[in-house]
Amino acid sequence: MELTTFHSSCNGLRFRSPSLSFQAVPWNFIGLAQFPHSLSTYNRHKLVSTATSQSHNPSPKPLSTTCSVANDSSLNSTAKDDVVDPFLAVKKKAMDMSPELKGTSIFLVGMKNSIKTTLGKLLADALRYYYFDSDGLVEEAAGGESAVKSFKETDEKGFRESETEVLKQLSSMGRLVVCAGDGAVQSSTNLAFLRHGISIWIDIPLDMIARGMIEDQSGLSDSEIFASEAYSEVLTQLTNLYKEMRGGYAIADATISLQNVACQLGCDDLDAVSTENLTLEVLKEIEKLTRAKKLMEAAARPF
Repeated sequence: MELTTFHSSCNGLRFRSPSLSFQAVPWNFIGLAQFPHSLSTYNRHKLVSTATSQSHNPSPKPLSTTCSVANDSSLNSTAKDDVVDPFLAVKKKAMDMSPELKGTSIFLVGMKNSIKTTLGKLLADALRYYYFDSDGLVEEAAGGESAVKSFKETDEKGFRESETEVLKQLSSMGRLVVCAGDGAVQSSTNLAFLRHGISIWIDIPLDMIARGMIEDQSGLSDSEIFASEAYSEVLTQLTNLYKEMRGGYAIADATISLQNVACQLGCDDLDAVSTENLTLEVLKEIEKLTRAKKLMEAAARPF
C-alpha cells in the first residue's frame, strides 16, 4: 500500500463502529486471568496499577503556539479573519463529533516519540476518553524498562504474546485512546484487534524523532545534536526501523503527517506546529471516517 497523507480511503473501511455507546472504562478493567504464563514472573499484577495511572490525562504542553489554526466557519467567529484558539477548536470539534463516534476507540500507530504521546493524551482529554500506552502496560507488567528488555531477549515468544494479550483486552473496551507500540502492526492478529476501533498513523519526520531522543538524554542544543555522532547513529537506526514498520503503519485507516499539517498552516518551521494543530487534524480525519461508515451502512439498508 502506498503512503497516503491527510486523506483516507472510504472503500472497505476496516474499523467497525459499535451500535451502542460504551460505558465508562473501569479503573482496573484489564483482567489478567488469561495473561501469558511467561509474564507471571514479571509482576503481572502491575498492569492494573499502570492502567489506573495512565488513565489520568494531565493537560499536555503544546509543541509551540507559533502557528494557529485558521478560523472555521462552524465556529461562528464574529470576525472573518479572526484566528481561533487551537485548544478551543480541538474541544469544540471533539464535542461536535462525539455523538457520531459512539465511544469507538482510537488507536494511534507510528514511530514512538513524545509528539505522538502528547497528542494521544490531548485527544483523550478532548473526547473524554481514557488514555493508554500499550508498550507502557507491557513494560509495567514486566517490572520496568530493564525487566521488559530482559524478558524480550530471553523469551521473545512470551513477550509477543504479552503484547497481543494487552491489545486484545484494550480492543475489547470502548472510549479509549491507545498509543500502540510497533508490535501492534507486526502480526495479522494484532492488526485485527486495531480494526475494532479507528487507527491513525501519526507520521513524524525521523530527524525530529532522533533529535528529541538525544535531547532528552543529553540536553545538547540542536546544533550540537546534529553535529554529534550519536545523532547519525540514532537516525540510521530509526530509518531502518521505519523501513521495516512502514507497511504496517500504512494499513491504518488514515494518516496525519506533520509535514502536511505544517504546509497547510503555512509554517516553515515544523517545530511551530502545535500539538493542538495536529490533534484537530486527527479529529477531522476521524469525523470523515465515521461519516463515511454511516453513509455506507445507510446505503446497505433495504428500502
